[in-house]
Amino acid sequence: MTGINGNSCGRGLRAVSRLATIFLVAGFLAACADGPRPNSAGPATAPAQTVAATADGSVPLPGDATADYSLGVGDKLRVIVFGEPDLSGEFDVSGSGNVALPLIGQVRAKDLTLSEFEDAVEAKFSEGYLNNPRVSVEVLNYRPFYIYGEVENSGQYPYTNGMTVLNAIAVAGGYTYRANTDRVFITRGEGAEQAYPASQAVRVLPGDVVRVPERFF
Repeated sequence: MTGINGNSCGRGLRAVSRLATIFLVAGFLAACADGPRPNSAGPATAPAQTVAATADGSVPLPGDATADYSLGVGDKLRVIVFGEPDLSGEFDVSGSGNVALPLIGQVRAKDLTLSEFEDAVEAKFSEGYLNNPRVSVEVLNYRPFYIYGEVENSGQYPYTNGMTVLNAIAVAGGYTYRANTDRVFITRGEGAEQAYPASQAVRVLPGDVVRVPERFF
């Protein structure tokens, strides 16, 4: 009787083991079936306010990271009209975003690049004032930029042409020991704060507000 009961128990245990294996395999297959699927066309969503990090933790380079400088209120310009010294000189971008020039009056400058503003001035002079005018514009004094967060000396600093994120951090005394050295956040113009890699490839523009975040230990 004892031998028979032992054999019966052994067969019973083996049957339970096989059933457990079957359930485990079925569960694994179900999990696989519920894995990543191709993207489907869903409802449109609002644009993200910040750029998410990639799988390796890095921050992708936004499209405006290397954008050309756009003129803004407070910039001081030197405008040269070739062959017309009386029409040339130094002018400020006013609070309304315009530049008051001799003969042609107000010309919109705010949010234009230097080349776009040159084209706009040439177009104005061409409207019955000058034949084939040629205009050159340079910025004499830029608006300052601002930096705060995990840098040694937060504050407002003069902008220099060609400034990058790493230059701006150096001007502010460098990182604190708590700083996240992989990324920064920049508020540009009236836009929302956006994430950028802390890279020499990322430009800082006049008027930008740069925030260096704290790293998570």
